Amino acid sequence: MRLLSKTFPSVKPPTLKKSRSTDTIPSTALVSISRSKPEKSTSSSWWVYLILSTKPPIKTYVGVTNNFSRRLKQHNGELVGGAKASRAGRPWVCACIIQGFDSQSEACKFESKWKSLSRKLRRNGKNDDTTGHESQALVQHRKKALSRVEGLFNSNNVQVQWKINP
Repeated sequence: MRLLSKTFPSVKPPTLKKSRSTDTIPSTALVSISRSKPEKSTSSSWWVYLILSTKPPIKTYVGVTNNFSRRLKQHNGELVGGAKASRAGRPWVCACIIQGFDSQSEACKFESKWKSLSRKLRRNGKNDDTTGHESQALVQHRKKALSRVEGLFNSNNVQVQWKINP
């Protein structure tokens, strides 16, 4: 292998030296380079989820994934790749899963709208209590925003499953 140049140090594939005979290059020596992106699996369903921290101060986190069990392990630090915003609230528990999105784009639009409406909705007074009342108020707030989002989206295939009773 040799470098293309000092400025562009990409590795150039080895060149095959032609023999003096009229033999052709064996097909096993030819390398095909494909620059297209690998196709993503379209059979998987995309999910939007709400998780709840179990450490005070209680927080909620909304995200998108196509593999929820792996993603929850990432948030909890069991696997590499959790969101930076979710490090402080570990461990996290599942509060709600919305499944049935056909594409990542559709799920991300739903997630974005849910987060946006959650921020815009008026909250009842902040509660300094770190018992179950605070987490219940946060989940109820997210549920209210979710019901508005559902009205904005054509959600025939979408199923909402609450794991925590808000």
